[in-house]
Amino acid sequence: MLAWLLLWPGVWQASAAALDPARVGHDVLLLGAATAERTPQRACSAEVLAHHQQLLAVPAPADGWSGEPQAVDVFGVLSGEVRISYGDREICGSMHDARTRDSRFRAGIGMVVVPPAGGREPIMVAWATPLKPRWIPTVELGGPSPVQQNDTARLLVRAACIAVAIALALSALFGYVTAKDRSFLVFVAVCLVFVLWQAVLGGLSGYPEPWLPVDDRASWWLVALTAFTEALLLPILWRLNGGDRLWPGSRGAQQGVLWGLIVVGLCVPWMGLAALGWWAAALETLYLAGCAVCLGVGLWALLRRDRYALAGLSALAPWWVMIIADALHAQWVVAYRIEALQLSATWFLMMSAYALNLRLGRLRQQRDEMRQLADTDALTGLPNRRAGLRLLAEYLQRARQEQQPLAIGFLDIDLFKDINDQFGHDVGDQVLVAVARGLRGAVRNRDDVIRMGGEEFLVLLPGTNRLTALARLESVRQQVVAVRQALAIPGLNVSASIGLAVLRGPSDDLPALLRRADHAMYCAKRAGRNQVYDAEQPAAASDPLMV
Repeated sequence: MLAWLLLWPGVWQASAAALDPARVGHDVLLLGAATAERTPQRACSAEVLAHHQQLLAVPAPADGWSGEPQAVDVFGVLSGEVRISYGDREICGSMHDARTRDSRFRAGIGMVVVPPAGGREPIMVAWATPLKPRWIPTVELGGPSPVQQNDTARLLVRAACIAVAIALALSALFGYVTAKDRSFLVFVAVCLVFVLWQAVLGGLSGYPEPWLPVDDRASWWLVALTAFTEALLLPILWRLNGGDRLWPGSRGAQQGVLWGLIVVGLCVPWMGLAALGWWAAALETLYLAGCAVCLGVGLWALLRRDRYALAGLSALAPWWVMIIADALHAQWVVAYRIEALQLSATWFLMMSAYALNLRLGRLRQQRDEMRQLADTDALTGLPNRRAGLRLLAEYLQRARQEQQPLAIGFLDIDLFKDINDQFGHDVGDQVLVAVARGLRGAVRNRDDVIRMGGEEFLVLLPGTNRLTALARLESVRQQVVAVRQALAIPGLNVSASIGLAVLRGPSDDLPALLRRADHAMYCAKRAGRNQVYDAEQPAAASDPLMV
C-alpha cells in the first residue's frame, strides 16, 4: 500500500499522458507542459546580508580572467545563506531550500559567471560565521563542467548514504517480523534518526523542496540531531566493542548517557546562539572521549579473544580516520567533511546491522538447540514421544494424500524391570542406549526410531507394506538380541516383543493405529515374548486380551 501511494502520482501522470493522443508518438512520450512560473530564487535581502560576517574575494588570475565561463560552488555552509556576486549580478541560496539555488548545483550553492577577458574584478562570496570554528566552508572555482560534476558526485554520495540507512531500516523491520526481537525495532529507530541527521547535515532536507521545517534554524536542528545521534551512537559502540560483556553492570551508565543526551537535544530549540555553540563544542568533546573509551574497550576485548569485538572496532575505524585527519589538519577533511561524516555513519550502521544479524543467528541457534533438547531423549539421543508422534502424524497425512502404505512397530524390551533389579540401573541404561543404537542401524532414517518412555520404543516404517514391515521388524528384533554380545555382561539376556500395525485406509487415524500396535505388542508378550506380532493376525481364543 505504501509503495502504491508513493508511485501513484507518477502512475496517474503517465496514464493521463498516455490517454492524450497528441502526446504519444511512435518513438517518444511527451510529459509535462510549458510553464510561466519564474525560477524561485531568493533575493539577497538586507536581513540576509546582515548575517554575512565572513567575506572571501576570489581573485582573478595574474593575467586577468580568460573570458571563459567560471563556476563557483560553495560547500560546507551548514547554516544561513550564501551570497555569490560578480559585478551587478548576485545570488543568495540556502542549503536547506533547493528552490533558492541554481539548478545546476545541488550539493552546494553555486553560480556561473562570465568575466570579460583580461578583467580583474574578483568574485565575492559571503556567509555567516560557522557555529564551529573548524567547520569552514569550501569554495571551488573552475570550469562549469568539472565543478558541476564534482557537485553531482557529492550529491550522489549524500543521497546514497541516506538510501542505505533507509534500506537497513526496512531490513531490520523485516527481521523484527521474523524474530520478534525488539532489538530490531531499536535499530529501525537508530536508522531513522541517522537519516534525519544526514538530511540536515547534507542539505537534503531541502531537496527538491523542503520537507523538514529547517528554514533559518539549521544550527539548532543540527545540534539537536547530533545530540540524538550521539545518544544512540555511543551506547551502541560500547556494546559492539564488548563493553557489556566485560562489564555487565555498565547498563546504568549507558542509560545515563542515552537519556542525558536526549534531554539536551530536546532543550536545544530554546537555546541562544552562544549556548548553542557551547553545547556543539561539548558534544564534540563527548564524541571524541566516547570513541577513545570504546576503542580501548574493543582492544581489551579483542585481547581476551572476544571475536565479536571486531565488529565494534570496524565500526570505529572510519571515525578514527576522521579524528586523526582532523587533528593533522588534512585538507580533504575540510573539503569533504560532510561526505566523510555520512560515509562513516553509513559504515557504522552497516556494522551494527551485521552485529544484529549475528545476534539473530545466535537466537536461531539457541532456539534450535532448545527445540532439539525439547524433542530429544536425553539418554538415548532418540526423538522423544512428543517429537515422534508429531513425525508420525506427518507420515500419516502424507500416506493419505499419496495413497501410500504406512506401518509402525511398537517395541518393548522384555523383562526390563528384572534387568534393573538384577544388574542395576546403570546396566539398564546401557541396555537402553545399546538397543537405541541397534534400532537406528536397522532403519533408513535415524529419526524413525522414537523412545516412547521407559523401555518402550516406536519404529516408523513409511511407504512399507505389511510383508516388508514384518521382515524389517524381524531384523529389528535380531538387532535387540545382538545387544547381549555387544555389552558382554555375563548372565545378561536382552530381547524385545514387537507389535506391528499397518494403516488400514483413509478413515484410519493415529490413535487407532497406535492402539493396534500397542495391543499387538502385548499379544507378542502373551505368546512367549521375543517375537513380532501382527495386529491383523487371528486372535487366539485363550488370549483374554483378544476375546
